Amino acid sequence: MALIVKKFGGSSVATPEKIMAVARRVLQEKKPDDKIVVVVSAMGDTTDDLISLAKAVTDQPVAREMDMLLATGEQVSIALLAMAFTKLGHAAVSMTGFQAGITTNEVFNKARITGIDPAKVVTELNAGKIVVIAGFQGLTKAGDITTLGRGGSDTTAVAVAAGLKADHCEIYTDVDGIYSTDPRIVPTARRMKEITHNEMLEMARLGAGVMHPRSVELGKHYGMPIHVRSTFTNESGTFIREEYTMEEKEFVIRGVTHDTNVAKIAVLGVPDRPGIAYKIFSTLADANVDVDMIVQSVRVMDKHIIDMVFTIAQGDVSQARLILEKLAEEMEFSGLLIDENVAKVSVVGAGMLGNPGIAAATFGALADAGINIAVISTSEISISCLIEEDKAKQAVNAIHARFFPA
Repeated sequence: MALIVKKFGGSSVATPEKIMAVARRVLQEKKPDDKIVVVVSAMGDTTDDLISLAKAVTDQPVAREMDMLLATGEQVSIALLAMAFTKLGHAAVSMTGFQAGITTNEVFNKARITGIDPAKVVTELNAGKIVVIAGFQGLTKAGDITTLGRGGSDTTAVAVAAGLKADHCEIYTDVDGIYSTDPRIVPTARRMKEITHNEMLEMARLGAGVMHPRSVELGKHYGMPIHVRSTFTNESGTFIREEYTMEEKEFVIRGVTHDTNVAKIAVLGVPDRPGIAYKIFSTLADANVDVDMIVQSVRVMDKHIIDMVFTIAQGDVSQARLILEKLAEEMEFSGLLIDENVAKVSVVGAGMLGNPGIAAATFGALADAGINIAVISTSEISISCLIEEDKAKQAVNAIHARFFPA
């Protein structure tokens, strides 16, 4: 007997026919004593359609009401999938995120899960039912509906699996596992049989779209194995777990990622005195603007003037601009430049730290391709380069070919 949480994304449940196919697959794979929870996203492009509806009414929808609207998408999916299971002869019950005991903080549109009380889910599982839970949503302590932002259904699935102490969590998607890079960009990309939580977390953070960073972070925190599989094939997929089960890896570098949802911000002519960096980044943090790739450089040594360059997500540009323009007079910096035509390319691998030459090989691949690097940042398991956006695909191919020769 196993307790398994399975998550299916929007493309997997985009039509009634696909919903029936998901139900059949779950039942075909289910062993007699297994307890199954299924987490689903909204059907196909439903979320985008709901956003368009909101924009047709107002250019500046209230965040709370947007969450109230967007949460309805998953309610359609869960009800239809529960009906599909019933039609196929297996008892099932649908639950919204808050009915499943998911509580969040009060940050609308990109809330974080703060707790799970799976008592109601356990009761239904013990009654022999498949439980179908709406991904992407939860409830605040004040009783407001919230949504979890991009990748929220993955996060829901892993959180529910952790709360139930499931044997593992299966993420079904339109790709058949985790690849060394995006196979749509590099046809020779290699599918991995397994990858560690740390490596997958870094790849997701740096742009690998198959998993959201928060879902991997939860998996790492609770030691939850995550199995990434295809909805449309029976391929074995990729296991994300704490450690490798094989004796050794074939490649030091596990993956090459890219992220075009990036903007570069340069705060120019900043007085070099204590508290300046804290003021800028704490104000951005208070507004839930995530900052990455921070570089501080000296512009005028004898006058103690510096420039600060950092990156944020493109969706946060408008808010960051307003914040920094308000700070400009108070902090006496001379200019603000924002460039949204940039991309971040990265190499990731837990074995990098003990292998000299990884950085040189990365920079050499970009140099040979004639691609200039604007900003560099590193961690123990990654190297990231900020480049021109229109060079992103070329950069990914060049770096992948250097580390994964055909």
